[in-house]
Amino acid sequence: MFRLLAVVLTSALLAACGGAATPLPSPPAGTLPPGSGATPPPDTVVTSPPILPMPPTTAEANPYAPKPGDDRLMRGNVYIDAAELLVLEIYPPMFVLVLRGSLPTPCNELRIAINPPDDQNRIMVDVYSVVDPNLVCIQVLQPFDANVSLSSFATGHYTVWVNGEKIGEFDT
Repeated sequence: MFRLLAVVLTSALLAACGGAATPLPSPPAGTLPPGSGATPPPDTVVTSPPILPMPPTTAEANPYAPKPGDDRLMRGNVYIDAAELLVLEIYPPMFVLVLRGSLPTPCNELRIAINPPDDQNRIMVDVYSVVDPNLVCIQVLQPFDANVSLSSFATGHYTVWVNGEKIGEFDT
């Protein structure tokens, strides 16, 4: 009981000696950190830029684009099981090519070359694989799923062809 009383009295004395908390001064106008929850002084106008969707960069839009050094690799086939064109209903509209299939071996790398529209607004997509001819690799099919964003296009009617086969069309 005596120990409990000593702890309570010591705590009370320490709390009394600490003094009152002093508020921190407000930071200069326009320097409030985002998400701080702090309120700016009444005469300060804080604006934030609008958040707009960013178009994907080339690497994000097509991570399977031909790469430097591919000319030293052997070009191979791909086996496409399904090809689909998705139209995302946003503004501006986005078009995504969805491919499912198999590469000849696990050593082959997928390449998807998207050509600009020709004079008939056909977008020709060349899907193939590349492999180092000096590699020894197990001969087993390697499945793939690839989603590739197509770029934006001028107003018109377009058709999309994958390895010579029409897979879809869209209007912009």
